[in-house]
Amino acid sequence: MKELTGTFGELYQPVKALLFLQKTGNGVPSDFYIESYDMDIAGCPINGHPLSIPESHKLAKALQINEKKAQGFLNPKGLMPPNILTINSGSSGYAVWHTPPQQIKLLFTENLDIPSGIAAVPAMVWKAGKNSIQLFAVADNDFSESTSLYHAPFFNVYPDGRVCMGNVRISIPKDCGLEQFMELWQNYFFNSYFSHLFGGHQPVKGNIVQLWQHLTACGEQFPTDVLIPNNYQIKNLLQ
Repeated sequence: MKELTGTFGELYQPVKALLFLQKTGNGVPSDFYIESYDMDIAGCPINGHPLSIPESHKLAKALQINEKKAQGFLNPKGLMPPNILTINSGSSGYAVWHTPPQQIKLLFTENLDIPSGIAAVPAMVWKAGKNSIQLFAVADNDFSESTSLYHAPFFNVYPDGRVCMGNVRISIPKDCGLEQFMELWQNYFFNSYFSHLFGGHQPVKGNIVQLWQHLTACGEQFPTDVLIPNNYQIKNLLQ
């Protein structure tokens, strides 16, 4: 968790409250009156007064800054990273990318009787938005629209690929660039503790506990023959 604290957002304190009053006549909306309140140390509104011109300018500037931040969401620093499959940078934006087979540290809760440590994971496909992520495995390192997807061979993953992040606090900045976005999600996933399966879902052939006990002990490559197909292809994530 110490590695994640640097990604947590800054704490915001209330400093101003605005009350919008609308004048109506004969059921037809007319003009507005805006009353501004300062906030005391306890966060309660005080000192009500008409919104001043300087306050209006500060509000307009803050809105412009937020709009610029939103426009920077999922923008790459330079050339598009080669492992990106698609990007949707709208208000409900998401990115889809892949990672190769690799050795990486995995964390397991004590009740699983699996030692935390370095183990091999298969090539994977990630689809993430600001608040949630789906994760899938692939049998080889070849990626196209027709590439078949498999259940991610991990605990904490639902049959449709959604990942339960437990008590990990997800904090994606509004202006998060593409490279930082992918790095954050991969850190969130691999720095959270694997703890349980969901219902009767079995993400691999055989015993998943024995699989990870073996892989954390032996240093071998991930055996892709234990992966189970889930009837998805990469093209299903590009919509």
